[in-house]
Amino acid sequence: MERVLSRAPRPATAREYHGRYFSKVTTLIQSTMALLPHQNTPAGQTEPGGYYTPALIALAVLYFMMGFITCLNDTLVPFFKAGFTLSYAESALVQFYFFLTYALFSIPAGRMVEKIGYKRGMVFGFAVAGAGAFLFYPASIWHEYSLFLAALFVLAIGIVLLQVAANPYITVLGPPETASSRLTLIQGVGSLGTTTAPLFGAHFILSRLGDSGGASDAVSTPYLGIGLTLLVIALVLARLALPKVTAADEAQQGEDQPARRIFSFRNLNLGTIGIFVYVGAEVAIGTFLTNYIADTLLIEEHQANNYVALYWGGMLVGRLIGAVLLRWIKPQRVLAGTATMALLLILTAIQSTGQVAVWAMVSVGLFNSVMFAIIFSLSVKGLGKYTTQASGLLSSAIVGGAVIPYLQGLLKDEFTWTIAFMLPLCCYVYLVFYGLHGYRTTHHR
Repeated sequence: MERVLSRAPRPATAREYHGRYFSKVTTLIQSTMALLPHQNTPAGQTEPGGYYTPALIALAVLYFMMGFITCLNDTLVPFFKAGFTLSYAESALVQFYFFLTYALFSIPAGRMVEKIGYKRGMVFGFAVAGAGAFLFYPASIWHEYSLFLAALFVLAIGIVLLQVAANPYITVLGPPETASSRLTLIQGVGSLGTTTAPLFGAHFILSRLGDSGGASDAVSTPYLGIGLTLLVIALVLARLALPKVTAADEAQQGEDQPARRIFSFRNLNLGTIGIFVYVGAEVAIGTFLTNYIADTLLIEEHQANNYVALYWGGMLVGRLIGAVLLRWIKPQRVLAGTATMALLLILTAIQSTGQVAVWAMVSVGLFNSVMFAIIFSLSVKGLGKYTTQASGLLSSAIVGGAVIPYLQGLLKDEFTWTIAFMLPLCCYVYLVFYGLHGYRTTHHR
């Protein structure tokens, strides 16, 4: 292990990555402040833009880390598959146990955030995620796949708290008409993390597949660094003065709304399914993209993993463009169009070979970029005081990232890549429906 670490001076490289991307984050936030609407400004506050800057920077850092950690799983899947000699379905358990937490803890997390507030919810989420990252060290000592899965499970609980607190916080920081644009913009900053993670994983994790330390030693040190970073962020965030938004502020968007059950909102019910299938398709493609490209182009896994960075990088580009387009084009139309393009690209990939197939699959990331933000904002539109509760329900639907990849792994074990990728294709068919009709706010009585 010492020999491996001596050849790869990780701390300096990690600082360079984070320094460069955080600088871009700060510049992006400052340059777009004038475009973002503001509300809930405290009495006597004369410069709302300055008041909101700490919140937007904090949210940008939050989404960067969530994206980085979540997409690093795409590196762990092929790494553990080789390191522990697993089947595709068994290696997909990385995503299964990570995203299972959304089904188990999203609704309780929503209730917790209602009681302790958005800021404390985010601080607690960073702290729990940091603790989960530290658990990679004892897992590496025992060299047990099940212990790594347990560490990921704890880490994911923290990510769930961050999601449940951050998503509605962004949507209520301005008019509901521009919620999709705000959420897309911040997620665009978070895409810097999803783009960095595959490159980081290829260099520091997948490149060590042949080392004697095996799967255990190669991942323990990077995750110790991640854990330390998360705890530092939690401490800094706890000391920041962020705009206070409560359930009362959310109710202002629908204070005349009669009392209703949360499941009476049609757009929320169908949107919950939309989040399930979207996250499932996005994660399934990212999960198996390394192995798919390695098989298609007959190259090594660490080389194929670089293409995964382009998949997530496409989401970065798409989100930055989408943040502007969503101010001029109705979100539901953008969703229907991007979902249509995604399913056409998958069809192209499974009917082609070589570079054409690879680039078609990688390009799906560009059209995935704005889907989550649009589905989420359309799902909570008109909910008013039910927004936080709905956020917990929608976040629980992210469990699609556990179910769809696992099912795709089973399909690949039994059949071919062509059959396996028919599953995410069906997911995009549903998203076309939601963009055309399912988003409507008429409800069941």
